[in-house]
Amino acid sequence: MNFKSLVLVAIPALALTVNASAQVLSASKGESKFFSETPLENISAANSKVKAALNPATNQLAVKMTMADFEFPNKLMQEHFNENYIESEKYPNASFEGVINEKIDWKKPGTYPVTAKGIFDIHGVKQPRTLTGKLTIEPGKITLVSDFTVALEAHKIEVPKLVMMKIAEQIKVQNKVEFANKG
Repeated sequence: MNFKSLVLVAIPALALTVNASAQVLSASKGESKFFSETPLENISAANSKVKAALNPATNQLAVKMTMADFEFPNKLMQEHFNENYIESEKYPNASFEGVINEKIDWKKPGTYPVTAKGIFDIHGVKQPRTLTGKLTIEPGKITLVSDFTVALEAHKIEVPKLVMMKIAEQIKVQNKVEFANKG
């Protein structure tokens, strides 16, 4: 999916609020990883096809990923994840649309702690969330890193009793997106 499609389909609110002088930045790189730790088994996966858009003029942020793009070390785990847990045919995407709360000088290099308040959508369940992260502004690049957890029950992701001891109730998620900074 190209960035224009992403803006038109996934983040219309962001596209509508852009003023003529503002520049919406699209992620040049995006990755999401998750980790489930239990005494019986650890499960990890990564998705290197994460899309994101950032409007420095309004602090609006949108991140979207296709769930089937997560790659696992074990193909059977990947199959179970897509078919039995996340139901990626029924719920193909996960997204976050929100606003960075802090006032940022987008022209000043540095690393800044940030929070973004918005709507997190996974498995068809939309929830208000405030996510924390770190924003690094460098010449030519803006990097946003965030770590948070996803509670399976809160998003109606059901785990069969047979494998319940192998999958954590809280999944650790790490995201990193890089934007080309022309400012």
